[in-house]
Amino acid sequence: QVQLVESGGGLVQAGGSLRLSCAASGSIFKINNMGWYRQAPGKQRELVADITTGTSTNYADSVKGRFTISRDNAKNTMYLQMNSLKPEDTAVYYCRLIVTTLNLVTYMYWGQGTQVTVSS
Repeated sequence: QVQLVESGGGLVQAGGSLRLSCAASGSIFKINNMGWYRQAPGKQRELVADITTGTSTNYADSVKGRFTISRDNAKNTMYLQMNSLKPEDTAVYYCRLIVTTLNLVTYMYWGQGTQVTVSS
């Protein structure tokens, strides 16, 4: 079993910053691709950014230049630094990890979600 704990969401004014964290623990052999998704009310969940084991990154066009995804493999933790936040960034943010467990089976895990609200 693998557990994910997200933190760092909250309420911020437009132009402000937040940093999200996603920490994994449990029967982890290797964490492969890691990603952040978000879902706003009435909308589908969308990819915000993801990062490979080789630290190659990919961003949604709407966040390029404002958000930075990173990972600390020693801590099994992923981060999302969000700067210049806009009201349209308001959503529940979820982390998603592709994990190879100690029995060498690969699974996809989702975090519980953290609310980010940007006021205008």
